[in-house]
Amino acid sequence: MVKLTIDQKEYEIDAEMSVLQACEQAGIEIPRFCYHERLSIAGNCRMCLVAMKNSPKPVASCTMPVADGMVISTNSPEVQKMRRSVMEFLLINHPLDCPICDQGGECDLQDQAMAYGWDGSRFQENKRAVKDKEFGPLVKTIMTRCIHCTRCVRFASEIAGVPELGLVGRGENVEIATYVEQALTSELSGNMIDLCPVGALTNKPYAFHARSWELKKTESVDVMDAIGSNIRIDTRGSKVMRILPRINELVNEEWISDKSRFACDGLSRQRLDNPYLRRNGRLVKVTWEEAFNAIALATKRVNGDEIAAIAGDLADCEAMTALKDLMSALGSPNIDCRQDGAHLDASVRSSYIFNSTISGIDRASALLLVGTDPRSEAPVLNARIRKRWALGSFAIGSIGCDNQLSYPVTFLGDTPKVLEELNKGKHSFSKTLIDAERPMIILGQGALARPDGATILFRSRQIAEKYGAVNNNWNGFNILHKAAARVGGLDLGFVPQDGGLNVTNIIEGARNGSVKIVYLLGADEINTSNLGKAFVIYQGHHGDVGANRADVILPGAAYTEKNATYVNTEGRVQLSQLATFPPGEAREDWTIIRALSEVLGHTLPFDNLRQLRARMLEINSIFLNIDQVAPAVWKRFGSSGRLENSQIKCGHSNFYMTDPISRASETMAQCTDTFLRTNQGKTGTDG
Repeated sequence: MVKLTIDQKEYEIDAEMSVLQACEQAGIEIPRFCYHERLSIAGNCRMCLVAMKNSPKPVASCTMPVADGMVISTNSPEVQKMRRSVMEFLLINHPLDCPICDQGGECDLQDQAMAYGWDGSRFQENKRAVKDKEFGPLVKTIMTRCIHCTRCVRFASEIAGVPELGLVGRGENVEIATYVEQALTSELSGNMIDLCPVGALTNKPYAFHARSWELKKTESVDVMDAIGSNIRIDTRGSKVMRILPRINELVNEEWISDKSRFACDGLSRQRLDNPYLRRNGRLVKVTWEEAFNAIALATKRVNGDEIAAIAGDLADCEAMTALKDLMSALGSPNIDCRQDGAHLDASVRSSYIFNSTISGIDRASALLLVGTDPRSEAPVLNARIRKRWALGSFAIGSIGCDNQLSYPVTFLGDTPKVLEELNKGKHSFSKTLIDAERPMIILGQGALARPDGATILFRSRQIAEKYGAVNNNWNGFNILHKAAARVGGLDLGFVPQDGGLNVTNIIEGARNGSVKIVYLLGADEINTSNLGKAFVIYQGHHGDVGANRADVILPGAAYTEKNATYVNTEGRVQLSQLATFPPGEAREDWTIIRALSEVLGHTLPFDNLRQLRARMLEINSIFLNIDQVAPAVWKRFGSSGRLENSQIKCGHSNFYMTDPISRASETMAQCTDTFLRTNQGKTGTDG
């Protein structure tokens, strides 16, 4: 700790801080453009100038480390004059186009110009003009506005790990550009929009559609992957205009993936806004009463064990609770939330959550990836892994995934046989795990959704125990899910009950006729062509795969249209908030199931959200603690058996289209065309 004086008051500050950080800690706001807490220090803009005693010239507070006895002045007339001069230089070439700039109302330069600018200019020469760059379908550029703070450059190279941007040219001719003209291929590129302190980088799909002060802002959580990133939903009327990240240091820091940010236009396309019933081979609009009566008639003709239900990847916990109770009342044990057939043990919570927590990555000493491609499956978590790698002394090995990640990875092999070698201590990576103080294993769905998935789970647990990844102070055994609904479904026990069928057997039963009714709760990732002649009830919000096969369609609400509970991959219970109402006749999912139960003669015992959440607590007490992670008890799980010698597949074949919302998004379709079909980017592979 050092003692220094700031504005005639003495403070005791950590010796590793800069003057700017010391001022912030003292509650003094220092203007800045280039400085950002999560990026390296550049010292470009000079807006953060302060006066230091015995210094012949002003100092940039972001680059100056604190020292004992320093005397700093942050608000003297001299400092004010310095900042006004810097602002004058910054505005020399900046265009006066605030009325048409999408950043208006949220622009750091605009805000600081109010404090330090003036109503005239001494600059008589022509303003410089810079050609706009083509960064792809997501980021709109007007580079004449750029003040060369290099935040975007530093984000691309340091956080995203895709160093595609840089300063080109010198002096008056300097520009920020891609070295070879191309679209930005990072799955986190949209975060540059938030970082840009001017209107040089803006949201291309959102451009000229709304102003920030017109929007209603709702805090919620993202469901595009299993991370549960904290987001803010901005709406105007009934339409979601944009999605922005919220800061949560334990989950997503302040980043979100491009799919989370830009797929929101899919919320208004291909929506199911009315019940439908298949008549003479065609789906026709009907009333809720007609749809429910058709379901009631079908259920009367079958036994309980001939009915099955599958919960999809975007299903909320309330809807799964209601559907589970309804299936139980109908006498059906055939329920499952694992669309991909992953071999996860719902009876042992430590076997299916990210035990170390996402923030625990910062403490890990070595990492073993098994059947997962974090860059395409969870870009925000991938950035956290890169952050830990950048600190040094962090070896990373991968089994199954040989895709291009944003950090160096040692490829250990693409078959599960590597697990046996590690178990025996015969693999070269064994020494890395032995030497690591806190080794971490991340097991992906690509390894678990195989016929030998339970054995891979068993072998991975053995490796974790053998190399000290699990002890009294550390649990580095982690499961990385792809689906936002998966952990919540497992916590609720939405898996086959006594003698019940899992997803694979449900589909096989529907194909051979032993399963006569299949209830799909937003389940669009299964092969519906194998459902044979089964009577299919589809409840969801988009006309996707499940709706095309359905005999009855019940229109539900998307995640932005309901108050719901989701549990992320680390077991953190989070709440989404209603930002806008469902379209047409669509309703919140649990209310549909509750109304249907009454028609079926098995009225569920809850009439409001509070009573339903009390029922969730009866099933599992973890739903009591919102935004907290409860440590799971470590037990034996998995099953010993024979490992297949086939390749472990991982990642997404198309990162930009993984669910009904993103598949309906025009922006995601443009990304698919730009990054996949033109082979400009690499976003993961299914094999």
